[in-house]
Amino acid sequence: MLLNDLMEKLDAKKDRMIEIRRHLHEHPELSFHEDQTAAYIADFYKGVPVDSVETNFGGQRGVVVTIKGTKPGKMIAIRADFDALPIKEETGLPFASKNEGVMHACGHDGHTAYMLVLAETLAEMKEQLKGTIRVIHQPAEEAPPGGALGMIKAGVLDGVEAIIGIHVMSTMQTGHIYYRSGNTQTGRSYFKLRVQGKGGHGSSPHMANDAIVAASSFVMNLQTIVSRRINPFDTASITIGSFDGNGTFNVIKDAVTLEGDVRTMSNETRDIVESQVRAFTEGLEKSFGVTTVLEYANDYPVLYNDPEVTEHVHQALVEAAIPEVEAVLETAPQPPSEDFAYYLQQVPGCFFYVGAMPESGEAYPHHHPKFEINEKSLIICAKAMASVVASYCDGSESL
Repeated sequence: MLLNDLMEKLDAKKDRMIEIRRHLHEHPELSFHEDQTAAYIADFYKGVPVDSVETNFGGQRGVVVTIKGTKPGKMIAIRADFDALPIKEETGLPFASKNEGVMHACGHDGHTAYMLVLAETLAEMKEQLKGTIRVIHQPAEEAPPGGALGMIKAGVLDGVEAIIGIHVMSTMQTGHIYYRSGNTQTGRSYFKLRVQGKGGHGSSPHMANDAIVAASSFVMNLQTIVSRRINPFDTASITIGSFDGNGTFNVIKDAVTLEGDVRTMSNETRDIVESQVRAFTEGLEKSFGVTTVLEYANDYPVLYNDPEVTEHVHQALVEAAIPEVEAVLETAPQPPSEDFAYYLQQVPGCFFYVGAMPESGEAYPHHHPKFEINEKSLIICAKAMASVVASYCDGSESL
């Protein structure tokens, strides 16, 4: 049976997954600059019996691998990302980042490690496969506009009937797999506002127009959007992460620039937030006599898991009875945004989660300088994805 053979082969390679993950962790690269990582991935496939390896896919360092079974069937895509973050690592791990100020603080090193070994194993067993597997190694998930858009434009989803992705989660129990149908992760928007007033001396505020006062009013008014404009049963958050108000204590600031982050779980709510931000900006000019320049961009959409594909994935995971998995559970919506959502706008699919809480139980969140994953999660990722692939490529019922 395909799945049993896959599990046995993956068990024999689990130490190799850890070695690959640690190598990648030591050599992280930022989004849209992953030259060495992309080369490492391409080199891995030399001698592996895949049908094709396409490098620099979409002109942005993506690597796409095709594995064709010996019998006709569906084409499914499986995806892993491989970029890192501009964070100075503070884990103290013996394989900590050697690239100062850059860190795999989101688990993409683990995603790539398990996917490489799984793809190799699937290629070695392609005489048992039906259909085609497209393995997507995607760069630049962390930085908008994201790597997914370029790969989609270059045709990575052409002919694909379903796409599947996994994310390891340091804050979720190791040994548990989590799934959700429908809207699953927030969409994201970004705005930048420059408020131009008139500078002056602190002793004579009547001769100036304080940009800090005007911008502070804007920040406080924003808080009413969620509390007074959004349905209490919907989800939205607005964060001002940067407020450039530095200056001298006795000098009235003539201009301030601030930047904000918006997360929503529906397109309707996204539109409401944008319209309110624009309205408050216009009101700022009328109320304070300042001038403003607003940049507003909606980037990663809400991640929507197709209900039928998600149930297919759920059943495949349960029926596989993976020894390392204690439970397959439905999860609540997840606050972060993810450019896998772009793939799901084009073809049905499912993005699910594998718990990777460290054995110490001290789980730092993703994007934290002390972020770490339990490496036992790597074999779980590989077996979980193998279970889903086998359910499609070993003759399971069509969707």
